[in-house]
This record gives sequence, C-alpha cells and structure tokens, in this order.
Amino acid sequence: MLYGQVHLTLPPWVHQVVDPMRVYPDDDARIALAVELARRNVELRTGGPFGAAVFTEAGRLVSVGVNRVIAQSCSVAHAEIMALMTAQTRMQRYRLNEDGHRFVLAASAQPCCQCYGAVVWAGIDELLIGARTEDVAELTEFDEGPLPADWIGELQRRGIAVKRDLRRDEARQVLAAYAAAGGARY
Repeated sequence: MLYGQVHLTLPPWVHQVVDPMRVYPDDDARIALAVELARRNVELRTGGPFGAAVFTEAGRLVSVGVNRVIAQSCSVAHAEIMALMTAQTRMQRYRLNEDGHRFVLAASAQPCCQCYGAVVWAGIDELLIGARTEDVAELTEFDEGPLPADWIGELQRRGIAVKRDLRRDEARQVLAAYAAAGGARY
C-alpha cells in the first residue's frame, strides 16, 4: 500500500515553552528564540541541534521548528523546513509574502543546501543566522551540502536580506553540546 499523506510533528515541549502571543521586537530576540529551540531540542533529546522560527516583520511569531529528522524518519524534517511548513499551513499559502507582508526566518545555524532552496521559494524576506556552516562542520558530523559560492549574494538578488553571526557563540555551544552527548543517536 502506498502512503497517501505525510504527518510531521514538533515535540510536545514546544507548546509548553513557546509563548505564541509574545512579540519579538528585534533580530536579537528572534535569533535568541531559534537558538533556545535548538538548545532544548538537544537537552530533551528530541532531535538535532537546530532551531528556527518564522516572524512577521513586526515581530509576531508565526511558527517554530526544530530538527526532527531521526524522530520522524524524514530527511527533510530540518528545523527551517518544519518552521516554514507550519507557517505555510497556518497562513494557508505556499509563498508567505505573496500578499505584500514581509516575513523573517531566524535559524540557529546557516541553512543547508535544502533549507537554502526552501528559503528562496517560501517567501522569506529576511534570514537571520546564528552559527555558520563551518561551525556545524567543525563541531558535528553534519554535511550541509553545496551552496552557491556567493550564496548571500544570490539571496540578496532575490530580495532576501541576510544577517549572520547573531548569537553565534551561543549557537556554537548548542552544536558542541549535541556532539558531546553522542550526536545522531536521537
């Protein structure tokens, strides 16, 4: 029998620790949430060391995501993808900014090649990044895949602003904690 649907879930603790009514007024508050999601995901052993959140330009939280690849047996269940899919479902559109409103994606680490592509197609206007790809490679076993040499320029040419190294040290600590706990066992 062929499966007719896909069902991916966030861990239950997300609903206990994320206040959906809180406003995140600036880049620091937004990336802080993404890094905190990654940290909790590692501490609670519910997935990999990555967290992400989608916000309106005014700082309203639209959705969150954490890495669920192993827990969901799904290679695309990255934090950014989970956040983008839940935002698209909530907004009932595949391109978030199609109505002219702007959306921000905060990611605890630089998106891999898969998530990079999703950022382009999902209607994100600004990308906030904690750790860099080289941090991920240095501290974990993850292979983030190929990106264009000028990946930031490619995003900017598509109208997507990029800000990096936001709370980078904290994001690196999450990656290191994941590796120290045994890595991809959960």
